[in-house]
Amino acid sequence: MNLPAFEDVDSAARQIAGVAHRTLVATSRTVDARTGATVFFKCENLQRGGAFKFRGAYNALSRLTADERRRGVVTFSSGNHAQAIALAGQVLNIPRVIVMPSDAPSVKRVATEGYGGEVVLYDRDTEDREAIGRRLARDRGLTLIPPYDHPHIIAGQGTAARELIEEVGALDFLFAPCGGGGLLSGSAIAARAMAPGCMVIGVEPAAGDDAVRSFRTKTLQTVKNPKTVADGARTPSLGSLTFPLVLQYVSDMTSVDDPTLLETMFYLWERLKLVVEPTGALGAAAALDGSFPIRGKRVGIILSGGNVDLAQLPEWIGRR
Repeated sequence: MNLPAFEDVDSAARQIAGVAHRTLVATSRTVDARTGATVFFKCENLQRGGAFKFRGAYNALSRLTADERRRGVVTFSSGNHAQAIALAGQVLNIPRVIVMPSDAPSVKRVATEGYGGEVVLYDRDTEDREAIGRRLARDRGLTLIPPYDHPHIIAGQGTAARELIEEVGALDFLFAPCGGGGLLSGSAIAARAMAPGCMVIGVEPAAGDDAVRSFRTKTLQTVKNPKTVADGARTPSLGSLTFPLVLQYVSDMTSVDDPTLLETMFYLWERLKLVVEPTGALGAAAALDGSFPIRGKRVGIILSGGNVDLAQLPEWIGRR
């Protein structure tokens, strides 16, 4: 597959217009005072399905042929992409099978089933989700729509940064969470075209820093089932498309540990009144921890999702 470019992000923006939400851009005097910067939060926690993933999912599914739509799709995901494919398929009347780990947050599994997705569970410690997805695609004649390593998915995710810069103007920094790299690479493509001087920073959980290591070594690195509260970033590696895009367009990569991530998540809840899941707070955690010279700068932060598993709250609060 060819690597997506800004023209594909533009095309995706037209494709999803009127279906995906153009999400709120939030600001906070408290955050600006704390950082010395002018900070803009792109609230993808308020997107349909509770995360940015709906953008790419709808962009990809809406471009399928009539025959592909009739036969249906299959994907694999721990939660947000699962919900997005289930919801986009509901909107477009496309059958969809979702391969989810048995330990996925229950709130995400319930929502995926609620949107009409057929959930197939697997054990992430002993089974390969991609192999299961390929087998289901072969046996049932389904089209496989991976969670991040697909040109229409990447282009669709890039519309979040496109909207942000279109609304607030050029940025000096843009912080985006990174799991498989779909949101990060799509955002970086948009930022390079619309604000060439913008430093795009990808942020991972410290326990799953494969993309950071890949970025540093310029060699694809992997991680197996990292233990982190950022369940949406527990991916094994960047993809064959997202890895070269990250190397080409991203300025730097960093990671944050779980205590810092949880503290930032609760800060967003308490001070900004924004319900963000741990993965969704990755970019904010890196921007607020003082590691980057953002004082006096215009800073964008993508809050990537808000699908919080409330059953985890007692444990999270105990770790503060």
